[in-house]
Amino acid sequence: MKDPAMFKHIAIIGGGPSALFVLKKLTDSSRSDCILDIFEAGPDTGSGFPYSREGACYEHISNVSGNEIPPLVGSTAEWLKTLPAATLNKYGISLPEFNDDCVFPRLLLGEYLHKQFELLLQRAIEKNMVVHVHVNSRVTDIIHREKKEKVTLQVSNKTYEGFDHVIICTGHQWPVTCEGIQPGFYDSPYPPAKIARTFNHAIAIKGSSLTAIDAIRTLALQNGRFTRHNNNQLVYTVNEKSNKFCIAMYSLHGLLPAVRFHLEESHLPADSVLPEQAISHHREQNDGFLLLDFIFEKYFKEPLRKKDPVFYDHIRHMTMESFVDEMMNLRELAEPFQLLRAEYEEARLSIKRKRPVYWKEMLTVLSFSMNFPAKYFSAEDMQRLQKTLMPLISIIIALMPQDSCEELFALHNAGKLSIIPVAKDSHYELHPGQGVIYYHTDEAGKSHATVYNTFIDCTGQRQLWIKDFPFASLVKDGRVSQALLRFRSTETAIDYQKENAAAVIEENGRYYLKVPGLAITDCFNVVGTDNQQNPRIYLMAVPFMGGFNPDYSGLDFCEAAAQKIVQDIFKQT
Repeated sequence: MKDPAMFKHIAIIGGGPSALFVLKKLTDSSRSDCILDIFEAGPDTGSGFPYSREGACYEHISNVSGNEIPPLVGSTAEWLKTLPAATLNKYGISLPEFNDDCVFPRLLLGEYLHKQFELLLQRAIEKNMVVHVHVNSRVTDIIHREKKEKVTLQVSNKTYEGFDHVIICTGHQWPVTCEGIQPGFYDSPYPPAKIARTFNHAIAIKGSSLTAIDAIRTLALQNGRFTRHNNNQLVYTVNEKSNKFCIAMYSLHGLLPAVRFHLEESHLPADSVLPEQAISHHREQNDGFLLLDFIFEKYFKEPLRKKDPVFYDHIRHMTMESFVDEMMNLRELAEPFQLLRAEYEEARLSIKRKRPVYWKEMLTVLSFSMNFPAKYFSAEDMQRLQKTLMPLISIIIALMPQDSCEELFALHNAGKLSIIPVAKDSHYELHPGQGVIYYHTDEAGKSHATVYNTFIDCTGQRQLWIKDFPFASLVKDGRVSQALLRFRSTETAIDYQKENAAAVIEENGRYYLKVPGLAITDCFNVVGTDNQQNPRIYLMAVPFMGGFNPDYSGLDFCEAAAQKIVQDIFKQT
């Protein structure tokens, strides 16, 4: 056996799904010369925020089916067979009717991920890796000891020394602004237990993402009940004590997430990650940039030529902007619930016939494909992406489960849910007493100012900036830096700087746009203020990656990022 001094000492900060896939890739490797310390702020590993009590209640459904989860130790189907009947009944699951295409209750998926974490820990030990798991242990600081070529962690009042590599997998983060200060104001619906109570008045929800669907489901079940009538239609009945309960969802242009349809590829295909050689060749021809239009043509439109020739012929001459305009206009012109019913029927037929909605599936692949090399976009292209394509992508890839659609229909039919289309200039102010005053202008140009005693911000995970980064020593010592993208056009940069001075910096005659999060490499190493990558510290924390990784969530992303990190660690020996 090797001398422990020769082992790589690796720390993983966070014990959720990101850490789970790092652990999976470590145990899959041929290497066993590792000492691994995992620090989890909560009481359990594997589930992380989305699939634990911090992010879900029993009523919440994931937007992931069993066959869409990247391979772990055992499949969900195998694991479900080992569960006692009481557990299955608790989640309303009948095994004969539940298959790999069904979406999972979120807390049940959390239990599965927790079990997989335990099995991977056992596998690591069997490989003679040394593993220490520290639960209820929040890392408060990270110090890079340059002379020792080691990293130190501060965990509450304890200090852990001597790490060769640290992987930051801290997951979601929900900053608090007015919650706890302004009565009736919630910065997010998480943990959902805080809004699981009776409300006998109208509630305003900002946003229409899956985060909003979570909040609506919790509120609805606390203030009424869903029942099936003889025609199998779902009906909502409000409780007597909540007769004034209703929800107003303020949605940008009235848009809702797309509905889950049949996927031809349950996992993103291996070739959906752009080849490094192809990226390098393209950048050499384009002043170091990866062109967004090239990605759109090659990894969205071209695959549709074979997948859906009729749709391809319709869009073949469209630019990215004209394509998005057409797709968004079709959605924005329709009444929100009429559009939802049409998409619900489209998705039902897609699942029944096992035929994908190809352009939606390819848009998901495009989002994943361009995510990793997006750091090579010009500032102009990143602005185009965020302004034009990402709003459509964020709607299409969310994939609302059918059950959630039926509940929205039932609430709307009962007069308990309305969707209010708003423009970007809609806003709210804190009410002097409680809740907020919500301001918006309707399609007829009429201004509205509505008072709500309860307001819940459901816009989802925000992209955070370096000032929000929780590990102060790395910031203070210049071990991490602000994510920046270079402008291709000096004229464009100067014009943009006139209106947004704080967002643009100039270095050696080149102009750069500040974007959210930290600068990272292709292998997720953090980059210091000296523009040098750090071979010891890796960043895989969702809120701090948005500038360089526009679509940075999901289990597929966790798996792909973990693979790159583990390969890079072992390349260094």
